Amino acid sequence: MKHGILVFIEHRAGAINKISYEAIAAAQDIGAKLNQPVSAVLLGANFQDLAQQVTAYKLDGVMYADNEKLAEYTPDGYADAMENVVRARDPFLVIFPHTYLVRDFAPKLSARFGKGVISDCIRAGLENGELVFSRRIFLGKIDADVVPNSDAPVFATFQSGAYRGETAEKGEGAAVETMAVEVGEIRMKPEPAFQEVKSAVDLTKAEIIVAVGRGIKGQENLQLVEKLAQILGGEVAASRPICDAGWLPIDRQIGSSGQTVAPKLYIALGISGAIQHLVGMKNASTIVAVNKDPEAPIFDIADYGIVGDIFEVIPALTEEVKKLKG
Repeated sequence: MKHGILVFIEHRAGAINKISYEAIAAAQDIGAKLNQPVSAVLLGANFQDLAQQVTAYKLDGVMYADNEKLAEYTPDGYADAMENVVRARDPFLVIFPHTYLVRDFAPKLSARFGKGVISDCIRAGLENGELVFSRRIFLGKIDADVVPNSDAPVFATFQSGAYRGETAEKGEGAAVETMAVEVGEIRMKPEPAFQEVKSAVDLTKAEIIVAVGRGIKGQENLQLVEKLAQILGGEVAASRPICDAGWLPIDRQIGSSGQTVAPKLYIALGISGAIQHLVGMKNASTIVAVNKDPEAPIFDIADYGIVGDIFEVIPALTEEVKKLKG
């Protein structure tokens, strides 16, 4: 482990993807445990300003890989450029955010080194002096520990919410090093980026989420939840049964088959806490659960729990929030 940790910074449409800051937090955490320096890499063409933004974090350096063929993402271009960077820097560990873009080109990159990718990790730590990654399998029912079985470089991705972007340590002094990289033939022409329907909501950006489950009993009762969310300045979300019933659109679903979120506050109303739902929200900073069943699994991860009827608790909670806000 002589060459440190390299973290990939993803950007799109002139902005850094916020999950890249979570990747920085992961790299800093692992770097502290291993006493290894952490640097970042950003690919592009005329994106020096974005590379400069990354210097606001505590890093040993920021590498900007520049080539006109990197103006738009292609797996060919990114794999070529990252191969250049990894061979030049020879890192022990390369960390990526677990995104669609990374899932597209990272396996191609790692194969060039005769490696695999330890993907969709939720944490990493040391056991008996060895670096161990944890990832969920069987729809989140089991956590599997993975130990790299080969020499450097090790390639790993961390899922959204595994680390919180705001915990990434800020710093000064990291310099941007521009590196001209060789990129071969681009065999693929990028299509326009996928655009969700206008009604879709990105719950990953919400700081407060009020989620509802089967306990709401009927679609007509959702107005109680929506009123609470409105007063709190948050978003409404749901467990899968609510979306399957058509009571809320699918883009409001939290869990293994929905969105993975990590808000500052997550209020779970009438949600029992099936593992498929927990994997989507367990990384919230503060979890408040309301359920009439004192044995509901949701209470196992809740910071605050209320055993009671949500039809009594929601109106009372709404009124108290009103009073606090004056």
